[in-house]
Amino acid sequence: MSLSRSALFVPATRVDRIPKALQSGADCVIVDLEDAVEFNAKDSARENLEAFARANPEARFLVRVNDARAQWFDADIAMCGRVDNITGVMLPKAENSRQIELAARAGKPVYPIVESAAGIANLAELCRTPGVARVSFGALDLALDLNMDDDSEGARALLDHVRCQISIQSRAAGILPPLDGVFPDIANTQGLAKSVAFAKGMGYAGVLCIHPSQIAVIHEVFEPTEEEKAWATRVLDMANETGLAAFKLDGKMVDMPVIEKAKQILRVRPAVN
Repeated sequence: MSLSRSALFVPATRVDRIPKALQSGADCVIVDLEDAVEFNAKDSARENLEAFARANPEARFLVRVNDARAQWFDADIAMCGRVDNITGVMLPKAENSRQIELAARAGKPVYPIVESAAGIANLAELCRTPGVARVSFGALDLALDLNMDDDSEGARALLDHVRCQISIQSRAAGILPPLDGVFPDIANTQGLAKSVAFAKGMGYAGVLCIHPSQIAVIHEVFEPTEEEKAWATRVLDMANETGLAAFKLDGKMVDMPVIEKAKQILRVRPAVN
């Protein structure tokens, strides 16, 4: 998934939509065996997904398996391990390191979704468990778990507090910056842009999404503005010209953290020896 800005869900019951999703412009596609699949269709959805993957070996996608307590979990993990073009396991309702270890039996990176009080309580443990690549925030399920009043001031305050913790613990564990949860109001592009910008401001580097129409909005928010790019270019040019780690630019102090920020904006990567 690298630093994917957009991760688009596709139901495993509609494998015909996977090629369209892969061509949608999303940075990553997640085929969903959990919430999007009814109980009586879990096995057939998994079998159809495996058949699709083997028939389309060039396709690359993650799979959201059923949670570690579900009766379908072991079969989901075994399938993910058998299919080479499944690049990672997204684990819903992740709550402890043992669940991560079970998901890692597939031999693929694990992407836990934190969406319960128990998961939040064990957040540092989850982020530091070997095999974890990147954490996602399941705000909708957490709100249900905590019996929150939807869209109330209190609910927003608590969810934002959790967002902060996920960002901090991800950084402390040295894993990729987190993905924020889905924005369910597909038609509300302004609301989506505001939500994504808020998460970006907290250090999130991507968002889960449920419709291709959301991708362009997400990418636009995460794309630096022309003004930001121009500023970053000037900072790096000055750093290269002077060879200094600290200098003034436009009357403001520039030091190593500012230089690193400029590199992030321009996506400058260090040279590989």
